Amino acid sequence: MFVVPGSFVPMKRQSSFKGASAYGTLFLVPTPIGNLGDMTFRAVETLKNVDLIAAEDTRTTGLLLKHFAIETRQTALHEHNWLEKIPKLLATLKSGKSIAQVSDAGMPSISDPGHELVLAALDAEISVVSLPGASAGITALIASGLASQPFTFHGFLPRKKNQQRLFLEQHAASTETQIFYESPLRLVATLANLLEIYGEREIVIARELTKIYEEYLRGTPSELLSALTETPVRGECVLMVSGQSVPPLTEFTDTPLEAVHALIEAGTKPNDAIKQIAKARDLNRQALYTDFHNWTHKEKK
Repeated sequence: MFVVPGSFVPMKRQSSFKGASAYGTLFLVPTPIGNLGDMTFRAVETLKNVDLIAAEDTRTTGLLLKHFAIETRQTALHEHNWLEKIPKLLATLKSGKSIAQVSDAGMPSISDPGHELVLAALDAEISVVSLPGASAGITALIASGLASQPFTFHGFLPRKKNQQRLFLEQHAASTETQIFYESPLRLVATLANLLEIYGEREIVIARELTKIYEEYLRGTPSELLSALTETPVRGECVLMVSGQSVPPLTEFTDTPLEAVHALIEAGTKPNDAIKQIAKARDLNRQALYTDFHNWTHKEKK
């Protein structure tokens, strides 16, 4: 038996390298998102030294292994076979052998398979060690020019129009930079939905990251729609949307509590609203939180 996604895992402490158990280790190994030069020395050595590589697509990973002269045996682990494959991988780990898990590009589990094996290994008290490496969302964000914090990573948007619209409506009021992955085939339709639901705000599209045709497109939804309708893009895209702008404090009522309430009405989470107002007005955050709690409690009576 093993833990399934969504299950609760009780408190445990894992030492990744000291006091190792008789079990093997599950290594989560990032692979380049385009440029093979981004493969780290540690990632190459790990793939060479483990007993088995669990790959999303053995053909894709096989090209990477060939390039770095890595001869470690592979096995496929993807969204269609993880349920039957994980018990076998756990048995391998429990026998003292180590496994490296990789996706086709970037970090395992980030919009790719991997999470289920991690949960199962943790439940079996098998050490899970993550290696740092390439991630398309973060790579694009820091060069986008949009606010790099706070941000929310959503992964791929729903494909069906109605589901996508509902998702966007639920997140339109967020003041954080939002990061999405999107197919170039659906990009124009997604921009049309963003224009209708989010309105005109700054958007950055990054495509072909780390490759020779790497490109950033910056503009409003209407500007990008016009450009992409005339000249469609190719390659997987990272779509980044600026957060909803917060009205200037001068537009709020003078009292801090009403300013907090106005931010919450605009879609900001209560704790974040308290932090913003306390910082902007040089107030004690904890005192403002207490006043807000007492005020809302009084309002409910």
